[in-house]
Amino acid sequence: MNKAELVSAVAEKAGISKKDADKAVAAFTSVVAETMKKGDKVVLVGFGTFEVKERAARTGRNPRTNQIINIPAAKVPSFKAGSGLKETVAK
Repeated sequence: MNKAELVSAVAEKAGISKKDADKAVAAFTSVVAETMKKGDKVVLVGFGTFEVKERAARTGRNPRTNQIINIPAAKVPSFKAGSGLKETVAK
């Protein structure tokens, strides 16, 4: 499902226009991204948790040249599914 399909599904499910659904989806993604940028997590009980995890610096290997390279530490987004979502998907 891409963004346009998501907007259409939200509009149909909520009984609102596609324009309003697009604004809602955009607002949701924006708020989640801004909250994660601050280092906070977003918890939606029954659905899941969006958070930022720290990835430590490490060494790697360039597969083309076999040369050892240093990979810097990074912050990466993470999502952990909640029990309600897991149960829904398992059915």
